[in-house]
Amino acid sequence: MVSEDPTTIISKASWVIYWDWEKNRHRYGRDLDVVFKGNTIQYVGSEYRGKADRRVDGNGILVMPGLIDLHCHLFGGSVDKGVFDDIGAKALYGHALYTYSPLLQVWEEEGEATVEGALCELIQSGTTTVVDISRNYPGKMELLDRSGLRVYVGESFRQARWIDVEGRAVEYQWNEEAGWEGLSKAIRTVEALGKHPSGRLRGIIMPAQADTCKADLIKEAFKQAQILDVPFHIHAAQTLIEVHEIVRRHGMSPIQWLEELEVLGSRTTLGHCIFVDHHPWSPFRSEEDLRRLSRYGVTVAHCPTVFARTGMTLHTFGKYRKAGVNLGIGTDSYPYNMLEEVRNTVLFARTTGRSVFDTSTSEAFHAATVGGARALLRDDLGKIAPGCKADLVLVDLSHPSMQPVHDPLRSLVYVAADRAVKDVYIDGNHVLKDGRLLTLDWATSKRKEQEVQNAVLQRVSRLDPKGRSILEIAPLSLD
Repeated sequence: MVSEDPTTIISKASWVIYWDWEKNRHRYGRDLDVVFKGNTIQYVGSEYRGKADRRVDGNGILVMPGLIDLHCHLFGGSVDKGVFDDIGAKALYGHALYTYSPLLQVWEEEGEATVEGALCELIQSGTTTVVDISRNYPGKMELLDRSGLRVYVGESFRQARWIDVEGRAVEYQWNEEAGWEGLSKAIRTVEALGKHPSGRLRGIIMPAQADTCKADLIKEAFKQAQILDVPFHIHAAQTLIEVHEIVRRHGMSPIQWLEELEVLGSRTTLGHCIFVDHHPWSPFRSEEDLRRLSRYGVTVAHCPTVFARTGMTLHTFGKYRKAGVNLGIGTDSYPYNMLEEVRNTVLFARTTGRSVFDTSTSEAFHAATVGGARALLRDDLGKIAPGCKADLVLVDLSHPSMQPVHDPLRSLVYVAADRAVKDVYIDGNHVLKDGRLLTLDWATSKRKEQEVQNAVLQRVSRLDPKGRSILEIAPLSLD
């Protein structure tokens, strides 16, 4: 006899961020019951009269939808924590991406600790869905499954490697066949994950970057995403190096080129997409790219923190939104803290736009929930409403960093962040209880991460063309 899924009620939650279908937006509710059965929300209202197998006291609790990290590199993303934060190639607009990041090589057998550590941080900051576009290795899918997270796996592929030329130029080393082999492997991964018993692991199709893939590969990848009915992701307009290269090859912006390839659409997410034609650093003197993105229903995955470290931001989050572009939010690499990304989205947008009115808290929260869900072709994520998945975050309103409580979302975003996250449910499963992870070992993973970083930094002198140690390349912030 098959047992029936248990029913859980979060009873009389002091605050609930629920979805109003009529107004098509998140709204506050007070003293509401939130009920889910198995992995699906059944009821949101003032007085639930049905039975419940488990009861959670909602007094002093904010219940909100889980956050969606739309762009994340889990494998090895933490090893440069504290390393290149003040370093960049001066002749390459201050980027460390081409000159320094390749010096930090994480071996396959070292990756598990970095992935687990990132997953721990994501859950603790209220993330319930993550798009992972990092390296796969034996055992990774098992770890993703064990974490309890909802994960979209993007096994990215490319036909060219970036070759740094003494920090003053970037050249491309081509291997076209490798890209086609990568696409075939990505298709197999998507098909396999489509049969995963958890229902939480799925795949996406992701050619890595607009400048590292040829037109025919990008077009075929998009076609396969359509056939498989999965999201299509690609980095585009993420650096000025890429923009100038696309202009040199094709005489147009990366966005215009992707339009010409007919790969812009509602299943398309562009990673970062900072240097569109209206950006003040852009070589163009036009304002057409945002209209293109809006016309095709494209999503931009905005990762504010990682680019702000190199002095770069969207111009601006509010301008993209007002143009009708769907926006999601991602962490990219460290810190794997989505609440801090929501905060930085607002603060950087207002600073860049020179106006408090550029972006509101609710608009950034919408991007971190519903915006990401739209990019993933899901109408049942990022919302608290009957029929949606039971991906829920419970915030402790009594935490000192949340006090005094007037507007709990603002207190959470601008002050408390992950410190006040008490419980997390993903697909109806309890994965964080009273601030303690139930599925992963945070302490052990962090200890192993330190060992991995030590080993990676020891290898730098062997990879650096000048034989320098990591401290010669990136001195400590204080001597």
